[in-house]
Amino acid sequence: MAAVHRKAVVIGISGCSSSGKTTLARLLRDIFPKTFWPVFVELRRPFAADDSLSRIPIKVDGLADWDCPEAIALPEMVQALEHIRSHGVLPVSHILRVFCPVSPLLTNSPIVQPDLFSKEDQNSVGPCPVSDAKIAALKARVAARATVTATGPSLCILDGFLLYNDAMRPAMDLLDVRLFLRVSHDRATQRRQARDGYVTLEGFWQDPPGYMDKIVWPNYVEMHRWMFPGGDVEAEPDHALLQANSILTQLDKGVDVDMETTLEWAVDILMRELQNV
Repeated sequence: MAAVHRKAVVIGISGCSSSGKTTLARLLRDIFPKTFWPVFVELRRPFAADDSLSRIPIKVDGLADWDCPEAIALPEMVQALEHIRSHGVLPVSHILRVFCPVSPLLTNSPIVQPDLFSKEDQNSVGPCPVSDAKIAALKARVAARATVTATGPSLCILDGFLLYNDAMRPAMDLLDVRLFLRVSHDRATQRRQARDGYVTLEGFWQDPPGYMDKIVWPNYVEMHRWMFPGGDVEAEPDHALLQANSILTQLDKGVDVDMETTLEWAVDILMRELQNV
């Protein structure tokens, strides 16, 4: 990341559903000070009075596709990211009403504080897969770096399921660090099926039968095949393509890397990148 002077650095974490994005985001938020994780995490379009603004594609077997680029409020996401990079905080509440129009925390407050609300914090991800000792050691390591803790910018973590593709390029171009978590079909399916459901901006979502194999995984493959030789998303990605797009992933480790290894990798990257800010 080239040397810049701004109030916030935006860290993108992307990958298939159940690849560990939310777990990693929570851990990084707890390890790095001045880190926030905003309301538009994996933002889907809220229902509006004009239904044409929130129409979700209907795919195979009549399933509504909430895991495609069309379901993301991209212009609003870009607007918020630009504000965060310039000011180091979330936009004022009248902008965020687009994201969560029914939240009294957002509609009644003139300024929304950086860590006021994140729907992902309401979703269960199970027991932490990283030991307390490892987390404490990483916190101490980060705290010892004065430029990270005292004089550096705020960190904004954007946890998104389809961040790295042409449809999302306007948002992708605003990500200072682009982390990509890989996962096998079997592991992703196992993890997703083990969940009770998801808190969303509209309420609570439970997968209808077949949603993972008919919607989630095919969309992941379609949006990420460009990174992989032959389009095989469970194979080793094209290193040159990743480098050309400043996308960082764990190379030569397979697709199902444990979270402790992933966390150490991510902390190493952020500490290195923040030296240039």
